[in-house]
Amino acid sequence: MYDFVYASSLSGLYAYATSMVSSYGYAAIFGLMALEGSSLPVPSEAVLPLAGGLAATGLLNFWMAFAAALLGSILGLAVDYYIGYFVGKDIVYKHIKLFRVKRSTLEDFDSWFNRNRVAVVFLSRFVPVLRTLMSFPAGFARMDKKTFFAYSIAGTGIWDMALMAIGYLTLDSATYPSAAILALTIAGVMVVGVYLIYRYSKSYSHRNK
Repeated sequence: MYDFVYASSLSGLYAYATSMVSSYGYAAIFGLMALEGSSLPVPSEAVLPLAGGLAATGLLNFWMAFAAALLGSILGLAVDYYIGYFVGKDIVYKHIKLFRVKRSTLEDFDSWFNRNRVAVVFLSRFVPVLRTLMSFPAGFARMDKKTFFAYSIAGTGIWDMALMAIGYLTLDSATYPSAAILALTIAGVMVVGVYLIYRYSKSYSHRNK
């Protein structure tokens, strides 16, 4: 469902991201990725290939754009983590619709996190929606901050670099849709893979109760 929403609004996201990044450069990349990291509907699959493409044309420095993206992502993840850490489940669940997420979805993620923890923090960074929402359960559980941020930075850094590389290697103004669709396809494959892992771990847990 989320991939469909991303794909159907791709042209609008491209126009918005292009305008923001073209006008404000690194600050726009940082801000957009911070919004995405805090579970707001700004998909990295639209922003980062564009940033990589602009770096390929010389309008941006690749490594500075990557640093802006990673720092923005981590700021957004930290917001959700500390909301979960200090506010707690009850209030977050009460207002979760603000993030366009069903309570049952977050409860499932919370349950999965409690069974897998470190692996989930790392692997979830490669999956749209899950990559940001999993910060809430980590905060609920008051996961060790150093562990949370270390694995979040590792997973997020790989994801951000991969999407920027797609843009850097393939993107110009005419091929952006193809690059973004490629990024969405890769994300879709990752969603399916992690969903299957989730279903298996859930059924395994039930069998061993």
